[in-house]
Amino acid sequence: MSECARRELCPSVGGILSAADVAATVDAIGDVQLADGNIPWFPGGHTDPWNLIEAAMALDVGGRHHDAARAYKWLAQRQLPDGGWHAYYLGDAIEDPTRDTNVTCYIANGVLHHYLSTGDRSFVSRFWPVVERAIDYALGFQAEEGAIAWRGDDPDDGALLTGSSSIHASLRCAVLLADHLGHERPDWELSLGSLGHSIRHRPTAFLDKSRWAMDWYYPVLGGALRDEPGRERLRDGWSTFVVEGRGVRCVSDQPWITAAETCELVLTLDGLREHELALRLFTDVQFLRAESGGYWTGANFDENDFSRPGELFPVEQPTWNSAAVVLAAHALGGSGLTHGFFRGEGLPAGLSPDLLQNAADISRED
Repeated sequence: MSECARRELCPSVGGILSAADVAATVDAIGDVQLADGNIPWFPGGHTDPWNLIEAAMALDVGGRHHDAARAYKWLAQRQLPDGGWHAYYLGDAIEDPTRDTNVTCYIANGVLHHYLSTGDRSFVSRFWPVVERAIDYALGFQAEEGAIAWRGDDPDDGALLTGSSSIHASLRCAVLLADHLGHERPDWELSLGSLGHSIRHRPTAFLDKSRWAMDWYYPVLGGALRDEPGRERLRDGWSTFVVEGRGVRCVSDQPWITAAETCELVLTLDGLREHELALRLFTDVQFLRAESGGYWTGANFDENDFSRPGELFPVEQPTWNSAAVVLAAHALGGSGLTHGFFRGEGLPAGLSPDLLQNAADISRED
């Protein structure tokens, strides 16, 4: 594909970002990718599997499909025999050996997104064993009430609402991939239904991280809460986390706006069809755009005057941060099969509470 044709694939968000602007952001991500396919946070920085996948998704949005596939190949080569990954790598070395279940499961989202972007069935077939091992690994740490421990290496540390909500989305992608390839995984559907029920109705199953914006919107973004329950949740936390004209606080008690949290809330709002609100937030976050096309992580602001420009912090342009902007732009102004990816269009919802109870009754009888 020619450079010109590839750039024409990029979405535009009228009056906010042109297709050329989005292409420049995609290229800012691609410029950090290493020859072996690895996409670290920034040159010389570390890599984590979840954020590498988000960056690969952005590359696919920009038509850099070969580069996205190289990133997935790098990740697959480092999958551990039990299906998991370590939390952080520095080049080929393990920087942090923590085994995060949410990080592990996100491969399902990436593989489905790449397939929808390219139509490459051979890619899905090759990566199905990678997805299957990853999902089975994480579900080995699911509690009876549905929540999933965030650390496979220390499951007694508890479950995180953000992590389990992200896994909820990953399970939906995995079930669809299994169905598409003709693999029956009813146990995944059972786990998906149980997890969704826990997210919606069992808040005490999760560690209290309510000061973090992600714990506020991820139950909606991950698909466990939709429609009016999702809108109600966002309304309840809006004044706590959203700074009008600036974006979304990373944590409720700090004057720090971040591009990634803001763009993930844009995706969340888009999933609820709250298009005007999503556009407004997407406009607000553009003050973090760098001349290179990348995006600064975030900025502090004056609690007494939100209109005053804040100091960048940290002074970095992580690939995953820029990727969040690309994915939000695609949701707002793109087209094609991945345009509604974060809306969960066409993804299974898991078993209903009645079917979950029936399955539990059958299990006890056996």
